[in-house]
Amino acid sequence: MRGTATQVETRKIVRGKDIADRSVRNPQGEDLGSIKDVMIDINEGCIAYAALSFGGFMGLGDKLFAIPWAALQYNAADNYFVLDVPKERLENAPGFDKDNWPTTAEREWLTGMYSHYGYTPYWERRSGR
Repeated sequence: MRGTATQVETRKIVRGKDIADRSVRNPQGEDLGSIKDVMIDINEGCIAYAALSFGGFMGLGDKLFAIPWAALQYNAADNYFVLDVPKERLENAPGFDKDNWPTTAEREWLTGMYSHYGYTPYWERRSGR
């Protein structure tokens, strides 16, 4: 592992398709899966969550997990995202089937997801525009 999570790239804009399939690891370097997509709240104008594929074998039986975007840091030196969450918390997180994605309109579900990872929902952080 060459880089560290603190070596965050300074780019402010990136294409969504360039994030898809990007590897996610914890600070210890363990593989936590990969980002499958990002969900955008078009009313708020921000990323609601990243969908992380975790578990399974060769793409079979894996679940998707919604991860607060703020929980991910980009390791530019090694080109992957770092999620500083114990594997057990991820394993016990509420997931969803890849054929049945939750929508950003489900605020109650999103609030529970953000709370599970210890983050304040983005719409509560954005007071006034």
